[in-house]
Amino acid sequence: MMIGMNTETCDPAELATLREIFAPRPEAAPPAGWEAVRSFEVEHGIVLPEPYRTFVAEVCDGLRAGPPYCGLLPFAQTPSDWGSDRPERLLAEPFPLTTTWIWENDEEEEEALPEEEAEARMDAASDHGSLLLGTDGCGMYWHLVVTGPQRGHVWLIDEYGAMPFGTSSNASPMPGTPGFTGWVTHWAQGRSWFAGAPGDDPEETA
Repeated sequence: MMIGMNTETCDPAELATLREIFAPRPEAAPPAGWEAVRSFEVEHGIVLPEPYRTFVAEVCDGLRAGPPYCGLLPFAQTPSDWGSDRPERLLAEPFPLTTTWIWENDEEEEEALPEEEAEARMDAASDHGSLLLGTDGCGMYWHLVVTGPQRGHVWLIDEYGAMPFGTSSNASPMPGTPGFTGWVTHWAQGRSWFAGAPGDDPEETA
């Protein structure tokens, strides 16, 4: 089960946490400003979820150090390895997933979606309803969902499947505090994204 969050109003405590993490980093890009944010929203027919919306407008719009490994992207950019021949990204179309989907496993399941339907859904997961935060390389892209039931959640999507960061289940591949602030804080603490990996215990970084 996913944990609910407030994506409409910026929590001052969350914004303070983000400022504390990014302010000491001289390489952090300056904020984009409210005019740029609102212009982007009008262009794409969306409203960015909080606290990310206020973060890019007032705190920081990109950091080479991350998160993720290859750097936090400015809010209107895609990774350099995304490719120019890919379909247009439609941010106003709802993100289609609500739970982890490892499509690599579908071939072994009797109730797998027909190939054509599965490919369409995979494409939608990558191109509909999300903003690209950056990449860990090797085709591993982090998305911030901006439209649909998962609005405000961060997802990792690669060639094998898609999974949300931060759930209430300890059995989740990526347990933690959901949302942009939770994702950034997890990175700032030096913790692994995946359960059971070295560095995933917060006490190790205390």
